Amino acid sequence: MSTSKLMPPAVALFALGVAAIVAMFIAGERGLPAWVFAAGWLLAPAGLALGVFSAVRSARPRR
Repeated sequence: MSTSKLMPPAVALFALGVAAIVAMFIAGERGLPAWVFAAGWLLAPAGLALGVFSAVRSARPRR
């Protein structure tokens, strides 16, 4: 089985997004700059979407 080249960036994006979300919960809503909130809202879903796309693409049979 071959791994897709898109999966490592997808995992990294998702992990950064989850780390930003965890930081939001730890620091509360007043202690963080706006880019942390943007990272939490954008990176986790983007990483998840890229990971699903990568998994579906690698699972399709070759013609």
